[in-house]
Amino acid sequence: MELLEAIRTRRSIRRYKSTPVDDKTVELVLEAARWAPSWKNTQCWRFIAVRDNNIKSQLANITTFNNPSTDAIRNAPVVIVACAELGKSGYSDGQQASDKGDWYMFDVALAMQNLVLAAHSLGLGTVYNGLFDAKKAATILNVPAGFCVVSLTPLGYPDQEPAPRPRKELAQIAFYDKFGSK
Repeated sequence: MELLEAIRTRRSIRRYKSTPVDDKTVELVLEAARWAPSWKNTQCWRFIAVRDNNIKSQLANITTFNNPSTDAIRNAPVVIVACAELGKSGYSDGQQASDKGDWYMFDVALAMQNLVLAAHSLGLGTVYNGLFDAKKAATILNVPAGFCVVSLTPLGYPDQEPAPRPRKELAQIAFYDKFGSK
């Protein structure tokens, strides 16, 4: 699948077939995440591929009220949990280097974008999820101190074909030379 087509056609998938996702395919999407750019190449991300139904159920149970992805977390063949090492991204020589603070959210998002696009190109579905109790997730997954859980995404073969969501026109979001200039 061509890259721009993958970007335009990727959808958030919340219903999955029970078809297993083999280890090689999981490794391919994790490999795509590994190649994402990061602050000073710190690569602060870490990923946990969860297949265990009990752990997936525990993760689903800590999603926030009315999270539309709860069942997907519970039922997808795999859940990818993205974690970050704190105090690395956005730092130079151990000192915060920008007014943006710890840059880990940005770096993990870049890696996850690679992951979800690679998954889509392989016929898999994902849904990027941040509506959960990250501290409880860290406990469930034995994430050590100095790291945090950032996001969860179910990974599996889609059992739905959502329609595209509306997008703002480019003229509403892109400016030239100064904010608001067309």
